[in-house]
Amino acid sequence: MDEHDLSVVIVTWNVRGLLPACLESLQAELKESGLKSEVIVVDNGSSDGTVELVAERFPFVQLIALGENRGFAAANNIGFARSRGRAILLLNPDTEVLPGAITWLWRALHAAPHVGLVGACLLNSDGSLQSAGYRFPGYVQNLLDFFPIHPRLIGSRLNGRFGPGDGLTPFAIDHPLGACMLVRREVVEKVGGLDEGYFYYSEEIDWCRRIRAAGWTILTAPAALVVHHAGGSTRQVSEASFLQLHRSRARYFCRWHGPTFVRRLAWLAELAAGWAALRARLIGRAELAGRARLLRQVAAIYRHTPCCDESV
Repeated sequence: MDEHDLSVVIVTWNVRGLLPACLESLQAELKESGLKSEVIVVDNGSSDGTVELVAERFPFVQLIALGENRGFAAANNIGFARSRGRAILLLNPDTEVLPGAITWLWRALHAAPHVGLVGACLLNSDGSLQSAGYRFPGYVQNLLDFFPIHPRLIGSRLNGRFGPGDGLTPFAIDHPLGACMLVRREVVEKVGGLDEGYFYYSEEIDWCRRIRAAGWTILTAPAALVVHHAGGSTRQVSEASFLQLHRSRARYFCRWHGPTFVRRLAWLAELAAGWAALRARLIGRAELAGRARLLRQVAAIYRHTPCCDESV
């Protein structure tokens, strides 16, 4: 096998409008980094011309067209199997890699032999901070999802979010957002790939938990700036995505916290649904009635997760 320094794996699904900016910025940064690299795009059955776009405009890309939506985890694992790099960059198609980001990620990953995975500092489209890393999720994160209070709490340490630190020095986190993660091949070989039981959402959290449990350190490289036009694929089906988020969380919490924890989340979702329904009646807002209905579905997801459902 002709070994490379870096393999970039990008999973696509109906992101024709966003993908060119991603690949153009990536190509420029890979050239600037001086790393021997390859770019692999794994397409999950796009119907918007994404496959044709890549084939016509980006001949440097190795294209794997699956013909169906196999999910984020499975598609990345297919990309891993094709890759030849000593390190692998998982990159979302709705990102733009800013100057120096690849170099900063590479330096952080190789700062010490125990560093297994490094995340970038993600920016919103307007340049504001989106994510610099997270604590592993627990009750508080779900509480703030079910009972939205103040936007500042959503982006706070209370919700398990890290700030960018001094903007230069890498620091330890539990997990990054999965939009941009650089991982050693050795980690993938020892820990395994992403769990394909997660169709999308939470797979990177589960993966990072396994990586941490195996003794590796996970860092954020705050100087590695990447714009993430969040939700390029998932915003297309927002209600379905919300339910899928909680299916994935239920799988994660069953694995790492157990059935009692998950039953409590079902109760919390029912409570939030009742509160939304009450507010809908009191102030006559139809969207609150819709939220109550959605939260009842979430409660059912947690209640009937295999580790909790006594009928299974």
